[in-house]
Amino acid sequence: MIFKNKPVLIRWILILASFAIVSGILWNTYIFFQEFKKDERAKMEIWAAAQSEINLSIDLSEDIGNLPLDIITKAQEYTNPMIKKTIKDEIEVLNIEESKIKDTTYINRKIKQFSRENNPIDIIYYDTISRKQEKVATLYYGNSEALNKLKYYPLALLLIIVLFAAVAYFFFSASKASEQNKLWAGMAKETAHQIGTPLSSLVGWTEILKSEKVDPEYICEIEKDIDRLQTITERFSKIGSIPTLTRLDIVQETKDSYDYLLSRSSKLVNFTFIAPETPIYTELNSQLYSWTIENMVKNAIDAMKGKGDLELKISPSDKLVKIQISDTGKGIPKRNFKKIFQPGFTSKKRGWGLGLSLAKRIVENYHNGKIKVLKSELGKGSTMQISLKKVA
Repeated sequence: MIFKNKPVLIRWILILASFAIVSGILWNTYIFFQEFKKDERAKMEIWAAAQSEINLSIDLSEDIGNLPLDIITKAQEYTNPMIKKTIKDEIEVLNIEESKIKDTTYINRKIKQFSRENNPIDIIYYDTISRKQEKVATLYYGNSEALNKLKYYPLALLLIIVLFAAVAYFFFSASKASEQNKLWAGMAKETAHQIGTPLSSLVGWTEILKSEKVDPEYICEIEKDIDRLQTITERFSKIGSIPTLTRLDIVQETKDSYDYLLSRSSKLVNFTFIAPETPIYTELNSQLYSWTIENMVKNAIDAMKGKGDLELKISPSDKLVKIQISDTGKGIPKRNFKKIFQPGFTSKKRGWGLGLSLAKRIVENYHNGKIKVLKSELGKGSTMQISLKKVA
């Protein structure tokens, strides 16, 4: 059972392995950072001890050897910025820009910053007469350049990992979408092929009925349904291939779909068609466009449960023509404005949730237009809008 769905299992193994590797790198970086920080503090403590020894030797007029002096001299090779502040507020700095040394505000700000980064180190003077330790100065020091770079290394690593994950996600999403597109295209073409066989037979039977002197009205209605089946077959056969676009009057094309739906819809639906009397031309594929209008009108009728007012309006602008389909149905929650165009999303008890997804593909992928929910109010209805480019 564990290996029943291998792709999912492999995906989870890769995710967990990646998480473990990243966690290990971050943990080791943290450990290395802390060790590096300890080493730097040890150097600063040795430097502070050397300062104490030098102060003691000066007071006692004794020769304490070259080691403290060597340590003080060696400090010039450190990259840590250092500020020594005596109890008399005398300042001595190392590895800080010379132009900033006399800037009291800057030095005080740095002292506060260094105090946050590292605990200050007291420079102690041992009074041999009173046998007491006295603090003569305080050493404030910041992190070295290498330590600062190391501090931001995990963030840089995480950023790289996030970017890599995003690229991988989009790659796999695109691959998955491509596979789905091929699947839907194959199913559509196979459906068109399957419809084609009985359709040819129906055409033959119609010719036989004509010769049998059947009532012409019956034959006329049968031919209408055959024409309809041929249109559906053409629609399905175009899925997955680049459709041919032709300069057509969108007013007339929309009116043809409107008239067809009007004659085959419930009388409880009050249809209204509003459009300019003059033609508006755009690049269209007639079969696919009529499929889109039919899908959207049927969705609107379903939203009204077969009873209400439905308006189809065409309004041109300078460069676009907008087709709006308004209903008095249950409305769409704002959070679902984009979800309703996703394959499989449906609010109905029955249905595959493919109608609006297909409409979006036809409008945006095949006609370079836009489709969206223009407005919607729960309990009052919705308005869907298609925008297409006009042509001369």
